[in-house]
Amino acid sequence: MALVVVTTSPRVAPGLLTGQAWAALRSERVLTGSAGHPVLPYLEEAGIHVDVVTPDPAALAAEGSTGTVVWLAAQDGDEDLMRSVGHAAIAMADPPVIEVIPGSYDLPGARLLDLVQVMDRLRRECPWDRKQTHESLVPYLVEEAYEVLETIDQGDFTALREELGDLLLQVMFHSRLAQERGQESGFDIDDVATGIVEKLVRRHPHVFADTAVSGAGEVSDNWETIKSAERAAKGETDSVLSGVPMGQPALSLAAQMLRRAGRAGVPVSLADDLPDTVGARLFELVRLAQDGGLDPEAELRAVTREYRRRIEEWETES
Repeated sequence: MALVVVTTSPRVAPGLLTGQAWAALRSERVLTGSAGHPVLPYLEEAGIHVDVVTPDPAALAAEGSTGTVVWLAAQDGDEDLMRSVGHAAIAMADPPVIEVIPGSYDLPGARLLDLVQVMDRLRRECPWDRKQTHESLVPYLVEEAYEVLETIDQGDFTALREELGDLLLQVMFHSRLAQERGQESGFDIDDVATGIVEKLVRRHPHVFADTAVSGAGEVSDNWETIKSAERAAKGETDSVLSGVPMGQPALSLAAQMLRRAGRAGVPVSLADDLPDTVGARLFELVRLAQDGGLDPEAELRAVTREYRRRIEEWETES
């Protein structure tokens, strides 16, 4: 005597069900309130008859108390219906056992499929989203990246979840725009994911192959060696400056340049006798910070945060 509820995920191919779900669906009377449920054609193909009925919580609870019936839930889980069935069962003298069997369930990352669908719909139906270009989205990409940085600086890891979502939207948006360009220069979010997966596998042979490493320093050295080989394979010049984005903020640009130069064995003297300007003095401070094992960006940010705290304190006292 039981009401067996079989749930399915809209993010999993509808014909893929757990063995427990198939066993339940084959053994008892099956009902559903969803005439368009994507699993129905597969059940029909398997010889399983499903009655499409108007959901009636009291009737479901009553049938489950006199026999066993299987309810194929809608892909949203039929939560309101199940709550009403529970209330009806509690009121019964001999309530049924209610068992939930996951017919399919989300794997990690499955909700990204929802983001793909939402982005597709926004691009079709929202006037603002429809008119955006790679160029028009650049300010938002930069802004969202800085907002992620700010939540990390503040240790606000609750807000970090939301800000990472906003940043992820930018990746999804640019991928969707690229998809519309077609075959010549277009790509989609799957191509983006494929590219980074392949790169990570290539550059971590100590994880995905048989390379042995002694520690994190050797991992970094291998990364640079593999990256250099990749550039050579593409016919690109293997320069110390390759891949350094000159458009980044000047402090992080100077730090990256110095790191690259240090790894490549560039003579330290090249940074000597730069024009006597404020910029040269700032550059020297960056070099001193790195020589001391410090991140100049983080150091300046920490001091600026303290200065901001003092301003806020002064405003409160004034």
